[in-house]
Amino acid sequence: MGTFHLGPAAITYAVRQPEKVSKLILYGTFGHGSDLTTEAVKDSLVGMVRSHWGIARRMLADIVSSGVSNEMLERIANDEGDSADSETVARLIELSYGVDVRDLLPSIKAPTLVLHRRGDRAVPFRMGRELALHLGNARFIPLDGALHYPWFGDSESVARPILDFLDDSYGSRAKVSTVDANSGTAIILFADVVDSTRLTEELGDTAFREKARTLDEAMRAIIREHSGTCIDAKTLGDGVLATFTSAAKAIEAALACGKAGSDGGLALHLGIHAGDVIREENNVFGGAVNISARISSLSAPGQLLVSDTVRSLARTSAGVVFEDLGEQALKGIADPVRLFKVDPS
Repeated sequence: MGTFHLGPAAITYAVRQPEKVSKLILYGTFGHGSDLTTEAVKDSLVGMVRSHWGIARRMLADIVSSGVSNEMLERIANDEGDSADSETVARLIELSYGVDVRDLLPSIKAPTLVLHRRGDRAVPFRMGRELALHLGNARFIPLDGALHYPWFGDSESVARPILDFLDDSYGSRAKVSTVDANSGTAIILFADVVDSTRLTEELGDTAFREKARTLDEAMRAIIREHSGTCIDAKTLGDGVLATFTSAAKAIEAALACGKAGSDGGLALHLGIHAGDVIREENNVFGGAVNISARISSLSAPGQLLVSDTVRSLARTSAGVVFEDLGEQALKGIADPVRLFKVDPS
């Protein structure tokens, strides 16, 4: 089980020692540390820790322990001071910010349970959803509340799904109730804003988020108009994940989203793949989702790439030109995938 900054270590261990990991639990953690906050905020926090550790540890306690009594808050702050000096904490923050284990996620074979509180201020809720999205054999359970630590407050909501998950019969129960009932084939569109971290630094957080929010609304409208379904698991403010039953409709929607992004000054990476997915609480999981995300990451700004599977489905109905790019290696995917660049006819 990995929580907070220990999650990436648990993920790495599960990949390096797969024979020793039968099940993996991730609570309130992340795969990409630099998404926790902006670099400017990180540097400010590190500076505060090094220069005013007494004040900083109270501030950190408040972030991770939202809603606890003042007495408990003081206890947590004091425990932080007793357990580590300021330089150790500053280095921990710097190291956590530099962690990126996203490329390892598709390689994890063990059944994985991902838990995250909706109001978590230490690790944003979207980061837990993103973890589950990129794990091929994961179940994501959103939890109410804002308290980051699992052992304060409503611990029962954390303990119960963990105990169920560790039960030997969990796998068979989950398979019957989730996989068999909700699996099926889908056309999967993955769209991400190009270099969102750099744009945030250049435009400022408020300005970038306003642009991203406007684009998000436009893309969701486009997807609905083309009979697609937006997946809440990818509500990141800088991209969308959507599923379709028609490959031609997915391509039309992707091209329209790309134009909306260009018009709004936020170019998009766009990728489409088709395959079996597992649906759960308006989330989709599985290898096909991972491949779609990898295809998107290979696309140039504003470019739409699709897999050979999608091209075959839409070859006579999409009214576009497919340029064969040959077989491409995708990170974390064992077999190469033949890709096509899509241009309006």
